[in-house]
Amino acid sequence: MGLLSKIITKSKKEEKRQIKQSVQVSDAKKTGTKELYEGDKVKKQEKKEKKYGNAYKVLVKPLVTEKGSVMNAENKYIFEVAKKANKIEIAKAVIEVYGIKPVSVNIIKMQGKKTRYGKIAGKRKDWKKAVVTLPEGESIKVYEGV
Repeated sequence: MGLLSKIITKSKKEEKRQIKQSVQVSDAKKTGTKELYEGDKVKKQEKKEKKYGNAYKVLVKPLVTEKGSVMNAENKYIFEVAKKANKIEIAKAVIEVYGIKPVSVNIIKMQGKKTRYGKIAGKRKDWKKAVVTLPEGESIKVYEGV
């Protein structure tokens, strides 16, 4: 019985290897050698760069409020940002996401509000907001997802 089971497992392993090899061959055919090689020159496949590395961790979300919409007329935009972010990181994140270099960045640390649900009293998390001033003539489409 032991000998028969060894033979069966070997044949199953061989089948899996053949399937893997056929999948690899079919993947190679999809890319096409003509696309990779043109004459003697070899085309290098472009690496997919991670464009928004840390930017979306720094800029949590844009704050859409009445005061913020009034400030948009002055080229000032308000964002909720990460609690540990500084002005330089915020400016780099705005450049990376929106492609606009800000003129100035102001930061405000906000205290979390006290809340109550019946007997249970608590407090919301502290957070940080940033007021980003853009140069004249530049704007950001903040209201797209709202």
